Amino acid sequence: MGKSTSAGILQKLGVAVIDTDQIARDIVQPAQPALAEIKREFGERFVDEKGELLRKELAVEVFRDPAKRAKLEAILHPRIREVWFNAAQKWRTENKSIAAVIIPLLFETNAQSAFTATICLACSAGTQIQRLRQRGWTDNELQQRIAAQWPVEKKIAQSDFVIWTDTTIEAHEAQLRHLMER
Repeated sequence: MGKSTSAGILQKLGVAVIDTDQIARDIVQPAQPALAEIKREFGERFVDEKGELLRKELAVEVFRDPAKRAKLEAILHPRIREVWFNAAQKWRTENKSIAAVIIPLLFETNAQSAFTATICLACSAGTQIQRLRQRGWTDNELQQRIAAQWPVEKKIAQSDFVIWTDTTIEAHEAQLRHLMER
């Protein structure tokens, strides 16, 4: 939908940003408690010889089985929330006038109440599929991930603001700049 692009634009505009996708990668690094718990729950086969999580292989496993995905989310989501929540608290004590937490599953994890305002990044289904294919995902993987999220129309309805990302980078940036100026 354009989360990474938006995060980069916001940072360029001087907005403090934390991305939960990056947090998710950080907390499963070798020797991290979340990785140890994933190994216990899902087995050693999802960790390579360097001790790193085989993310793609684990994703294939959990996206075909909702119960396994729920187990993984139970391991990751509380830890992810703690990191972004602590960052947001720090920004509040620093009196930052604006900051952004990039959360792909904002409404699905019921995190929206922690924020003053929510912004939905949205694009057409065709653009979303094209962007996900650029990541090398198969049609089955695309469908599984899209099905694991709320429909974009529902997210739009729940959001305070919408940034339409099915456009040029310049137009995307102009929308964010306009919103930040408000």
